[in-house]
Amino acid sequence: MNVEKIIDIVCQGKNDEKVEDFLKFLSDKLWNQYKEHLMDNILVAENKVKSLAFSIPNAKEGKEYSQTVNVPDENMVLVEVSGISEEMHGLTITVAEDGHSFTISGLPTLEPLRNGGTATAESTFELTLCYKYKGIFLPEDRPVLERKIPFVINQDPRKLWKNLPVDWENMPEPLYQNEDVQCEYVKVEALDDGAPQKDIVAASKRGRSHAQEAKPRDDHFKMAHLENGWYIMAVADGAGSAPFSREGSRIACETAVDYCKEQLLDSKKFEEEIDTYDQFKEDSESEARKMVGDYIYKIVGTAAFRAQKAIYAEAAAHNQPTKIYATTLLLTICKKFSYGWFVASFWVGDGAICLYDKEMHTVKLLGVPDEGEFAGQTRFLTMPEIFKDATALYQRLRFYIVPDFTALFLMTDGVSDPKFETDANLNNPDKWDALWNDLKENGVDLSDDNEAAKEQLLKWLDFWSPGNHDDRTIAILY
Repeated sequence: MNVEKIIDIVCQGKNDEKVEDFLKFLSDKLWNQYKEHLMDNILVAENKVKSLAFSIPNAKEGKEYSQTVNVPDENMVLVEVSGISEEMHGLTITVAEDGHSFTISGLPTLEPLRNGGTATAESTFELTLCYKYKGIFLPEDRPVLERKIPFVINQDPRKLWKNLPVDWENMPEPLYQNEDVQCEYVKVEALDDGAPQKDIVAASKRGRSHAQEAKPRDDHFKMAHLENGWYIMAVADGAGSAPFSREGSRIACETAVDYCKEQLLDSKKFEEEIDTYDQFKEDSESEARKMVGDYIYKIVGTAAFRAQKAIYAEAAAHNQPTKIYATTLLLTICKKFSYGWFVASFWVGDGAICLYDKEMHTVKLLGVPDEGEFAGQTRFLTMPEIFKDATALYQRLRFYIVPDFTALFLMTDGVSDPKFETDANLNNPDKWDALWNDLKENGVDLSDDNEAAKEQLLKWLDFWSPGNHDDRTIAILY
């Protein structure tokens, strides 16, 4: 049967106009049915694709990222993937030539999305996968199908912290205005024979938790080197809960160091007792130790006591309770003798004082972290019981003679907590090795006469440690 015969049967002798109308009707009906057929097939394909699992690891802001994502269905052919860009997110998307995978790569960032210095609350983005499905014809008005999948860029937690200036104008009186940072370098010239002498570097930085709330730095330090060879160092950590502790820590350091300087300018008799102690410590250690101990009590102990009284006087002058000036105090004096280094200390509160010897792989703590009756409770210089009697004070004093050392460290708990984690670790030489290497590897050049070390140390104090965002202060004699 030929085509003409078929047309005759279908048309049944109708006129051309009616036949044309019929064929148009038939064509429209069949095309509509075909479109419904296509839509059914598209729906089947979309449901299959919706059930596919795309596992894409989260990216981390500031950390290089490269991940290839394979399409789990070989009938699904990618045309394009969008939703993130290099300009806004630091990432590019590349679709493989065969359309069976795509790769996300680059250095993730959320910086363009931040507002006012804080991270955007949204770090989950929607990727749009445009694809075709083998065996399915798509209508002209819908050339590709789409599947949405989430993609997460974990925010850099450091970006979440605000760095708000202290609102000094609205601070309660007295203002006790200070700077957010403090750094200093004490360069000690070489001896006449060219032998280098140890220098001191110190830095203090307002903690992120303080900057977040526009609060001032509560830590302080002071250090000095006398012409007769004595080194004096003090570090103090004002209590975060005490509104005027920043002044308490400043008074403590300034008063203690100034008093030690005054006493050590004429230290002949003291040094004679140190010589005697070194000569006879093996034969009559207790008697020789007592003579030196009396001087330590008179110089270092009295320096700390005067610091406490100076804080009391400041509080009384402004009719304020002493406790709102609460502060810790770490204080050391030391000098090099022909037989070694003499080092003495006073320690109240947390933080750490340590003699570190890298070559010998040894550490010597010059006291213990000073906590109260309950865990997490710190004792402060301002507490009356610190100097209630001579015995209580003697327990806070230490002195040693050591052949040499790599560094004498004084630090507040803003440094010791993240770097050592537990009090027990303060006695672990490996931990101090790690700290020494950390300083070196992160740009702190502790070489002789390097005055740039003060800025390097200040920059180092910005290290990241989750959960540790207090003020940070460290002083190093090296």
